[in-house]
Amino acid sequence: MTPVTRRRNSAAALVAATALALSLGACSSSGSGSSAATKAAAAAPSSAAAPATASGAAMSDQPFGTACAAVPKDGAGSFTGMAKDPVATAASNNPLLSTLVTAVKKAGLVDTLNTAQNVTVFAPTNDAFAKLPKATLDAVLADKDKLTKILTYHVVPQRLAPTALTGGHKTLETGNLTVTGATPDFTVNDSAKVLCGNVQTANATVYIVDTVLMPAS
Repeated sequence: MTPVTRRRNSAAALVAATALALSLGACSSSGSGSSAATKAAAAAPSSAAAPATASGAAMSDQPFGTACAAVPKDGAGSFTGMAKDPVATAASNNPLLSTLVTAVKKAGLVDTLNTAQNVTVFAPTNDAFAKLPKATLDAVLADKDKLTKILTYHVVPQRLAPTALTGGHKTLETGNLTVTGATPDFTVNDSAKVLCGNVQTANATVYIVDTVLMPAS
């Protein structure tokens, strides 16, 4: 073999060795990058939204509002206790609603409300009745027909969840009332604020309000 031939063979071998080294390096780099990307993808949070939790859904079924804190924590007048009784009985155990209960009894509506199926009651607090002049309140309590008209105006013949509350609703009195707003800020007939809403009884959903609602005369 001539010196020239040996030099050519040596150069060819060097080129081949260099190419092989570069090829192995590239493969190693590619494998390392792929592994790192896989690890990063596994570590990164998913861009898909997490499924809604049961507790989040349950929150929409709970009573809401500033006056809910005044409801007893346990016993017949608590939210759990009220849920076991029909609405007139449940209201009688709630200290916020004693004047309403007196009015319901005077109107002879206890059985009517307790036997109604799936109704919504807008229940004025004691303070709501106290807003009325005493002479007016006394006169209403003494007039059974007028009292019945007023009280049945507070009852809608279907259960209204907070998501269905906004809008117009026909009442047992046959008049209409209108609810505006959204949870937790609802207003009835542009005058009565919902203080504690979505209170469940055995046959009704109750929204405790700060003003007595008056039907059209």
